[in-house]
Amino acid sequence: MPSDLTFDDPASDVMLDEAAQVRRSILPGGIRLVTQTDRSVRSATLGLWLPVGSRDERPEHAGSTHVLEHLLFKGTARRSAMDIATAFDEVGGDSNALTAKEHTLYYGRVRSADVPMAVDVLSDMITASRLEEQDLATEREVILEELAMAEDDPYDVGYETFLADVLGPHTPIGRPVGGRPETVRTLDIDQVRAHWREHYRPDNLLVTAVGDIDHEQLAELVQAGLRRGGWTLEDGVLPSRRVRAQHECAPSASGGSGPMEAVSISPHRLARPSEQNHIYLGGTGVTAVSEERHTLSVLMSILGGGMSSRLFQNVREQRGLAYSVYSFSAAYRDAGLFGLYAACRPSRTAQVVELMAAELTEMGRQGITEQELQRAKGQITGSFALGLEDTSSRMGRLGTIELVHGEYSSVDETLDKISRVGLEDVRALARRLSASFSTRVDVGPDQ
Repeated sequence: MPSDLTFDDPASDVMLDEAAQVRRSILPGGIRLVTQTDRSVRSATLGLWLPVGSRDERPEHAGSTHVLEHLLFKGTARRSAMDIATAFDEVGGDSNALTAKEHTLYYGRVRSADVPMAVDVLSDMITASRLEEQDLATEREVILEELAMAEDDPYDVGYETFLADVLGPHTPIGRPVGGRPETVRTLDIDQVRAHWREHYRPDNLLVTAVGDIDHEQLAELVQAGLRRGGWTLEDGVLPSRRVRAQHECAPSASGGSGPMEAVSISPHRLARPSEQNHIYLGGTGVTAVSEERHTLSVLMSILGGGMSSRLFQNVREQRGLAYSVYSFSAAYRDAGLFGLYAACRPSRTAQVVELMAAELTEMGRQGITEQELQRAKGQITGSFALGLEDTSSRMGRLGTIELVHGEYSSVDETLDKISRVGLEDVRALARRLSASFSTRVDVGPDQ
């Protein structure tokens, strides 16, 4: 099993994991196809990935990635919007799409007998969408309602503001995935079409599939579907690959050394009619390709990953200061962040902030116990294993491996890396993170 195979390797067809039946091929046009055959199920989940997200937009095209995702469901040369909607409904399947900061995904889950239909519909959408002005006018209003709904939710608005403040509100990666109302209103169909022409092409496409499928048959279906949509698939073309960052945005070593520095951070305050104050506190973390990502998973589990976590026990169970309290992280190719969240009555905000910051600081100073370490590893490995029982989760994992990591790692190899995280690894990372508190966002009533 070539687990050390990097995806820049020109090999066009290779079994990445014989035990798990994971196979990868480069099809004509530079299309990447990664599959996992599982005959124990009678269904399959299929994903069509484009390595383009909100961070890849030109300033004049801001919001176009998310808008384009919506428009691809509005009809093609061969199908109406209703045809697309009913294709999966009438066979009991489901289909959807999502736009992220670094990729766009169109996916469907169907019975294995309906895989040809799923491939045909999804490939038709990405190659031959009408992209008409009248559809943009209608869908623009839907997206504005979507943004308004998020703006009404103090949790959503707080999280998006926190991400923007940590990553940089004026940087591509710091912009909101859905765009802003003012940019969505001014976006025209020519800009959306230009975005589609630039990024939706064979050498940018990744297809992943897991379930009761045959790799060779799926390869033929994908090529036939894309050609029907008008794409030219030439032999010998290699996939287009993003240049992976040669550096990682590691936590800053400056910015404080204890909870009082975190408490003194002036909050980015957003007034909302709410009974609670929603608090986000954190700073820069580790990237999606950092080897420390496994240590961060263990740290986050111990700090605020469940009912046995330090934040839950100290803030909620022992003191009753909040109903919801936890830690979180987000990671991208060349940036990462960590955060602590709690929702409490406004009068308790100062105490909750101090307690949250103190928990991470104490972890950096005194470390963790062996019992906490083993409990966290059990939680992570158990959740990871249970999640992979689902074909959709495995399909998503294959896409992440290909687009983010660029190197295949088996489930056993991933679990082994988690098992090798030690007490000192967690303490050292906690010390660095506790010294990098930089951002606080409060969303709640006027005070």
